[in-house]
Amino acid sequence: MTKFRTTVLTALVASVALASPLFAAGTLRIGLQQEPTVLDPTSDATASISGMLVHNVYESLTTVDESGAVLPNLAQSWTISDDGLTYTFSLVEGAKFHDGTSFDADDVKFSFDRAMAEGSLNPTKKIFEPIESITVIDPKTIEMKLKRKDAFFLFNIAQGAASILAPESAENDATKPVGTGPFVFDGWTRGDRLTLKKYADYRDAADVALDKVEFRFISDPAAATAALMSEELDAFPGFPAPELLDQFEADPRFKVVVGSTEGEVILALNNSKPPFSDLNARRGVSYAIDRSEIIEGAMYGRAVPIGSFYPPHGPAYVDLTGMYPHDTAKAKELFTEAGLEGGEVTLRVPPFPYATRSAEIVQAEMAKAGVKVKVENVEWGFWIDEVYKKKNYDMTIIAHTSPNDLSNFAKGPNYFYGYHSDEYDALWNAINTETDDDKRHELEKQAQVFIAENAIHAFLFQLPRLAIYRQGVNGFWTSAPVLFQPLAGVTVQ
Repeated sequence: MTKFRTTVLTALVASVALASPLFAAGTLRIGLQQEPTVLDPTSDATASISGMLVHNVYESLTTVDESGAVLPNLAQSWTISDDGLTYTFSLVEGAKFHDGTSFDADDVKFSFDRAMAEGSLNPTKKIFEPIESITVIDPKTIEMKLKRKDAFFLFNIAQGAASILAPESAENDATKPVGTGPFVFDGWTRGDRLTLKKYADYRDAADVALDKVEFRFISDPAAATAALMSEELDAFPGFPAPELLDQFEADPRFKVVVGSTEGEVILALNNSKPPFSDLNARRGVSYAIDRSEIIEGAMYGRAVPIGSFYPPHGPAYVDLTGMYPHDTAKAKELFTEAGLEGGEVTLRVPPFPYATRSAEIVQAEMAKAGVKVKVENVEWGFWIDEVYKKKNYDMTIIAHTSPNDLSNFAKGPNYFYGYHSDEYDALWNAINTETDDDKRHELEKQAQVFIAENAIHAFLFQLPRLAIYRQGVNGFWTSAPVLFQPLAGVTVQ
């Protein structure tokens, strides 16, 4: 960001700092960068769907705490057979859907059968693939048999893609979500805000402090700053302007919390077509980029570099940032071998500051290595359709915020990476079926090395969780081990 732009933002902050408070008892107003196109996490992978609705409106059999540990949710307990293939879940008493329909084992079977169906649109359908059969034992007991061991099974079914839906309302969840959670969907004004209300008949309603939650969609850093400083917002857990954190830290009205996320920010390369079907071209990109310059310019130093697709705070992390040191001459040499030097590629980026700022720096670094980059800033809906669904791109910048997502490289050539390797598929299968933590971590280290050596993408930095809260707001997680943020335990004064 230029000095001039920072000065303008600072002036804007100063101009609204004296605005009158707009606090509302029992109401929490949260800023979000990303507005989803639909509200059903079982049909769309957009992270903000989970961030707003999963384990708030929707619930799953299990849930996850801030440490990543699996806990009971709609399943109050479970047993696992000695061979690790049969899971028997005992369901909670007193749960019902927001439209008044009952919750029982038939709803669980319906939801899993729907996700596993041949024509399913579930964005992470692969997590259900290990399931061989689902049997309703009685209204409060359901049994799932697996084809093979799955080390991540209980963790995976805590995610939004495994939300339990009712057959009576599932078809309309894209615009009118109905779940069993502590909050009821209240309304959605596209381009502006989404609101939730406390579910009075929630089985643990006494533990829910908030009466209303209002999410406001603000992607522009200046507007996000203004909304916080004028006290129109109580919280912005994914604050998009790291250059202004110092100013908030100096303001006694706010608390700034910096945590980690599972979000690997990557310069994704379309492996399915030239020029990035060529390993030399991909490696050339990795040598061309300067992570330190990108982190300083795009994140104002508030991020950690990565050299592969795994979070630095994870137990199996391998530091591979030295595999491709910044070397413009080496990048030029590889681009020449790939026939790319003097050529042009397109970099399509979604409307998130970490992406748009990084794109400008990548463009300049690639130019020094002899490749012209045409940057196209596109809307999120366009990105989902053209980049994610149709693979109509050369390069893009995106944060992959899902946990345990080394599986992305085993999704086959139809996934937007356009990548496939039988060797990697076998490696991921070994990871996914290894229930011994130490052995699985060793395999995950091998996967990181494989991904880096093949330069499937260029790896930039781990997305931090930069959060700003008004004093009096408590209960938010510091770090984000999953995409969702439970709000039942959040309080506001």
